[in-house]
Amino acid sequence: MDLNFNKNEDHNKLLISDLTKRLAQVKLGGGKNRIEKHRSKGKMTARERIDYLLDTKSKSIEIGAFAGEDMYQEHGGCPSGGVVVKIGYIKGKQCIVVANDATVKAGAWFPITGKKNLRAQEIAIENKLPIIYLVDSAGVYLPMQDEIFPDKEHFGRIFRNNAVMSSLGITQISAVMGSCVAGGAYLPIMSDEALIVDKTGSIFLAGSYLVKAAIGETIDNETLGGATTHCEVSGVTDYKAKDDKDALDTIKNIIDKIGDYNKAGFNRAKAEHPIENSKDIYGILPKSRADQYDMYDIIKRLVDNSEYDEYKAGYGKTIITAYARIDGWAVGIVANQRKLVKTTKAKTKPSEMQFGGVIYNDSADKATRFIANCNQKKIPLVFLQDVTGFMVGSKSEHGGIIKDGAKMVNAVSNSVVPKFTIIIGNSYGAGNYAMCGKAYDPRLIVAWPSAELAVMSGNSAAKVLLQIETASLKKKGEKITPEKEEELFNKIKDRYDKQVSPYYAAARLWTDAIIDPLDTRTWISMGIEAANHAPIEKKFNLGVLQV
Repeated sequence: MDLNFNKNEDHNKLLISDLTKRLAQVKLGGGKNRIEKHRSKGKMTARERIDYLLDTKSKSIEIGAFAGEDMYQEHGGCPSGGVVVKIGYIKGKQCIVVANDATVKAGAWFPITGKKNLRAQEIAIENKLPIIYLVDSAGVYLPMQDEIFPDKEHFGRIFRNNAVMSSLGITQISAVMGSCVAGGAYLPIMSDEALIVDKTGSIFLAGSYLVKAAIGETIDNETLGGATTHCEVSGVTDYKAKDDKDALDTIKNIIDKIGDYNKAGFNRAKAEHPIENSKDIYGILPKSRADQYDMYDIIKRLVDNSEYDEYKAGYGKTIITAYARIDGWAVGIVANQRKLVKTTKAKTKPSEMQFGGVIYNDSADKATRFIANCNQKKIPLVFLQDVTGFMVGSKSEHGGIIKDGAKMVNAVSNSVVPKFTIIIGNSYGAGNYAMCGKAYDPRLIVAWPSAELAVMSGNSAAKVLLQIETASLKKKGEKITPEKEEELFNKIKDRYDKQVSPYYAAARLWTDAIIDPLDTRTWISMGIEAANHAPIEKKFNLGVLQV
């Protein structure tokens, strides 16, 4: 291996090490002291509950681990959004599990908590996956109630989704393993079946203090809404469990008896590992987001047997389109080629070079046709993003780049097969949209630690913003020296660079996770398996196109 490969490898392994450390911190939730206090009540932590519920040694993927990172610092923070969400297997059946983390503000709902819960329900609805709620929450975080309570995508949407999922026949099971108060009390009772843990679980619209203040009644919380009350008096819950493990064992037994599901019918063969060493990805992926590399080298380390069948290989070379298999599943890959490529418009014209990572007229046209083909053949789509945007300039504009770009966006928008997006490097501007960014409903969207998401790169944006700021200062009569200009540039770039970080995006759930590149195959495979639960009911229709 050459020196450049070794430098890239060292850099990317450091990024993975940082990712591992950050995840370890996230898993502590509200901190070691709060975890011990939680356990002293005879309760398992949210992560312990999920680990016990999921099949031993089975694969699982976590959604939104970094939700809320570096947000709400004035309120003490909200690690992982105060809720843990995983897709895994219970008695061999793929499910999604949502567990409140009571070590974080007693499991109270911050705005990002609501967004993360809604994302979990969205995944369940899109893929018709059974969903299990492990409830242990003090309800809405009152100091921020205006940002979580009243709007369409806020707290109340959860219960609306409960009702919708019930009508769609999606299994919902809730276990009340701690507090379940006020509006949150509706979630378990709108599920198909509800369990409650004796002595630690409680459900009521208003606790004993509020009852006393409101109507003057004196009553303790256990009598008001404990397990015995709701299992033997009100009939609100269906099962009384003696402790957390008993409740989780009951859920396992319920899931074990669910019948089989109708399948979408995506093609799967025997899974094979890539022939090329997947760990080489660390050395292939450059340290600088501006440097070039060959996306074919990445693809060979992601697909079964390192084999693919390329569509229109000699045309529109800045986007690679190919059929392949990942963990046995047939997929259509749409990937940005990140190296300079030579293209020939016609035999009578000389060859010209196209910049890697840029979407040109011909590559947009090719991608549109390929996406249509995958929809026709019922093949899930995998987007490998490292895109700086669409080509600009008079040549592209006169060639109709906006029209060709619109066709590609149209195809992505109207695609009915499941889409999965992996942000490998750059994800800038309209390129993010065309390559199936979050706004275009990928079933799962994840980023590698090397990813950057923004309207444009930090360097480019800082130059534009610097021009605006210096012009404004000059109007005020300030003299801008070269030293002052450099200081302003660095200040702007530092601020912008923080926003393009994959962790900034993951904190806001613009992506579902930041993952080690070596876990990419697992995410895609489990994602397609989940999507296979939901037969495709719509026909692919591009609508009106400017051809």
